[in-house]
Amino acid sequence: MKNLKKAIWAGLTVAMVFVCGQSGAQFFAKEQLVEVSGIVLTSDSSQFVPNAVISVLHQNRGVMSNASGIFSLVCHPGDTVIFASVGFRTGHFVLPENYSGHYYNRVQLMQQDTFYLPETTIHALPTGKEFDYAFKYWPVMPTMEDMALARFSKGEISYLQATLPMNGAENSAYYQEQQAVNGQYYGQVRSGVGLMSPLSWKQFFEAWKRGDFRKKQ
Repeated sequence: MKNLKKAIWAGLTVAMVFVCGQSGAQFFAKEQLVEVSGIVLTSDSSQFVPNAVISVLHQNRGVMSNASGIFSLVCHPGDTVIFASVGFRTGHFVLPENYSGHYYNRVQLMQQDTFYLPETTIHALPTGKEFDYAFKYWPVMPTMEDMALARFSKGEISYLQATLPMNGAENSAYYQEQQAVNGQYYGQVRSGVGLMSPLSWKQFFEAWKRGDFRKKQ
């Protein structure tokens, strides 16, 4: 009887492990993520399309292309990606459902379209006093960078500046600056190098005490 109970419990345990494994595999299969990245261009591929809104259909997820039209968005296989920008027709593409990779590159061409803005009436300020008042006290519309920085505290910004590595553009600019500085002293000893360094003076005095500068017989 005891052996029968042990066999039943062992069978139930194996069945539960099998069912959990199957459900877990299905869950991770459904949750496969793909990073869709690329660039948004005009239909003739001559210009970038900055600040284009790239979003996933029926989901509250999206990004904006940068000044060079580059974007990166995380999707699931089978998602429909929408591209929208003022002055261009809305474009879309469907990520294949059977796509098995984790990265997908996309070059999206946007076709220009005619659009109409609501009528706006512009009135000049009649007097210099009103212009002076408007210049001093009228609110200034914040830029996108100002709105992004407003979401972070000063401590968070300082932490990100101290921990995030330099990107490609920053590394390239730093390397070019170093090359320019080295080019100014080509074939010469850079002035001031080590003169204000306490460590260099310490090493100098230690070498002097050891007699490294004495003439050898």
